[in-house]
Amino acid sequence: MSRKSKRKAVPHLEDRSELLASLPLKGELDPDLLDLALTHRSYSFEHDECPQNERLEYLGDAVLGLAVADHLYRAFPDAPQGSLSRRRSTVVSTRALSHIARLHNLGAYLKLGKGEALTGGRDRDSVLEDAVEAIIGAVHLSLGAEAARVFVLDLLSPILDDDTFMLGAFDYKSRLQEIGALLDAVPTYTYDTWTEGDAEHFRAHVSVGDSLASAGEGTSKKGAEMEAARRAVLAYYSARGETFTMFED
Repeated sequence: MSRKSKRKAVPHLEDRSELLASLPLKGELDPDLLDLALTHRSYSFEHDECPQNERLEYLGDAVLGLAVADHLYRAFPDAPQGSLSRRRSTVVSTRALSHIARLHNLGAYLKLGKGEALTGGRDRDSVLEDAVEAIIGAVHLSLGAEAARVFVLDLLSPILDDDTFMLGAFDYKSRLQEIGALLDAVPTYTYDTWTEGDAEHFRAHVSVGDSLASAGEGTSKKGAEMEAARRAVLAYYSARGETFTMFED
């Protein structure tokens, strides 16, 4: 079945002055590193394998992870390791980073190949996530480790301070994996798909051994999986007469 739902059309912008003004920079970002951070591999494939942002993304991912881990360690001095890990995975998730990218209209500034641009790459979550990490890497190389740490926390402040967003971005699939380990079983997913109008819809069914099962719907396979996992997690705690708290063990 071909997927008919379309991604948001984002026009390309050459002038990066508004992007630079919107980013919480505390110094001047090397323009060559910024250009590299905004260059997707699809553009490189169409332009003689010119340098692209995957190496910066690798560096930025490490800088991001350390900055967030350090912040959470200090902000929650009594939280156990499992709680801190779940908070970190939520803050650095694809959903969180793509949300941050959209706040800065980052997709409009990306250098994409023609095919990637035509198929909605400027609003694709994974592309936006990678670009955010690449920019963090560029800040680290341009301004140093401490400036990069401050940049990360300022950049992520809209979600670090938003309990509602954190709730929506929580990784229920990982939590269900942990529950599966307690039950000595692995979560198993199956799927149904159907079309309503121009949009394809998904229903995911998840089972954990013989003792836990649920289902969820969404406009993407990943979204349906997460909803099914969310319902299964809540059902697990309800059956035990316990209240589920996102980040507590």
